[in-house]
Amino acid sequence: MFRNVIARNHWVRIVAVIIALFVTIPGYAQQPAAQTPQTPTAPAQPKPLANLPDSLSAAEFSKLSREMSEEGGYFLSDNFSSNETSYLHIVDKLKQIGATGGAYIGVGPEQNFTYIAKIRPRIAFLIDIRRQAIIQHLMYKAIFHHSPTRTEFLSRLLSKPLLADKPVEAEKDKPKLTIPKADTAIEELLTFFNKIAATDAAYTANLAEIIKTIEAEFQFPLSKDDRASLEYVYKNFRADGLDIAFRMDGGGGWGNYFPSLRELIVQPDLNGKLGNFLAVVDDYNFVRDLHRKNLIIPVVGDFGGSKALAAIGDYLRKHNLTVTAYYLSNVEQYLFDGSSFEAFARNVKRLPLTEKSLFIRAVFNMRFSHPAAVPGHISTTVMQLMTGFVKDFDSGKYRDYGDVIFNGYISGQKP
Repeated sequence: MFRNVIARNHWVRIVAVIIALFVTIPGYAQQPAAQTPQTPTAPAQPKPLANLPDSLSAAEFSKLSREMSEEGGYFLSDNFSSNETSYLHIVDKLKQIGATGGAYIGVGPEQNFTYIAKIRPRIAFLIDIRRQAIIQHLMYKAIFHHSPTRTEFLSRLLSKPLLADKPVEAEKDKPKLTIPKADTAIEELLTFFNKIAATDAAYTANLAEIIKTIEAEFQFPLSKDDRASLEYVYKNFRADGLDIAFRMDGGGGWGNYFPSLRELIVQPDLNGKLGNFLAVVDDYNFVRDLHRKNLIIPVVGDFGGSKALAAIGDYLRKHNLTVTAYYLSNVEQYLFDGSSFEAFARNVKRLPLTEKSLFIRAVFNMRFSHPAAVPGHISTTVMQLMTGFVKDFDSGKYRDYGDVIFNGYISGQKP
C-alpha cells in the first residue's frame, strides 16, 4: 500500500493484496558547590498553547490539507465504500472507555463518519496514501455542505433527484412519492431511494456544483487529474447507487463478495442496534456540522512516511489536543509487507497521546482466525491502547502482523 510496496514488481503487488484480502527515553546531577545567596527570580513560564478555534476558515482548511499532504501512492483497489461489516462492534466499548473529544485520525472512506459521530472529536484528520481517496472525501464534504438532511445527502450522492427534471406523460397517473421527513427511519429512507432513478441531468448538475464548491468555497484547487478522479468516483456512485462496494482494480472475479453500501448502512452493532452515521439524525448533523466548520481535514499521507503523520502530531500538540482514536483498518498488514512498520511506529510515538488513546483495527477473517471474530462477518473490529502499542513495540514484541492483532487487543464483545 505504501512506497516500499509500490516499488515491488507488479505481480508481487497483486499476490500480496489478494492474499491480504483473503485473510482483505534520567541522569544523576551532581550537587553544585555552595554559592552566595541571590534574590530569587520567578521561573520562566511556558508559552501557553493555542486552543483550537471553534472553526477554521476555508483558506486555513485548504492550506492544512495541502501542506500536510505527501505525494500520493498506488493501491490495487477502489475504496468507494468500506468492506468491514464489523465496524460497529466496538462502539459500545468506545463509550464505556470514555473515548470522546480530542482528535480523531482515520483511513479509508465513509466508515470514518460513523466513528467521528460516536467519538465526537474536536477535529478529525482523514489520511490515505491514495489521492483519489482524498478527492472522494472532498466530494463528501461538498455534498454534506449542501445537504441539511440525510435525504438530500443521499439524493446528491446517488444523483437521484427528489423532483423529476421533466414530467413524464406516461407517469402522470402514478402516485406521487412523498419526500421523507427529516427523522424518517433509515430503512424507509433506503426504500424510498430504491424507487427513484438516477438521472444524467442530476449527475451533471451535481458534479458541477461539487467542483464549484470545492474550488470556490473550500478554496481547494483541483488539477486536471483531480477532476478526473472526482468524475470517476462520482460516476460510479451514479451508476451503482446503494449497491456500490469496495472493488479490486478491474473489478473482475469478485462478484458480490464485498458488502454494498446499503448493507453497511443497515449493519447493526452487537446489540442489534443500527449505528451508521446515516441511521441516526443527530450523528448525521454532528458530522455535517464538523465538516461545515472545516474541522474534518483530508490528507494524502503514508502511515510510514516522513511528513503527514508528523505534521498532524505537530498541529495537535500546538493546539493542546491529544489523539482520542486512530482508525487503522488493516493498513499495518501492508506496512509489514512493505517493511515500513517501524517507520509507522516511530510516527505513532510522535503523536500526542493519553493513557486512553485508542487504535481501532479491522482484521480480515479470511486469513486470520481472531478470538474476537463474530460469525457471519468477513472482518473483526478490535481496539488497542496506543500507549500499550508503543510499549510493546519498544520491547520488540512485534515480529509480524499477527503479533500486532493478537497482543493487547480490546474486543467489543462482553467477556
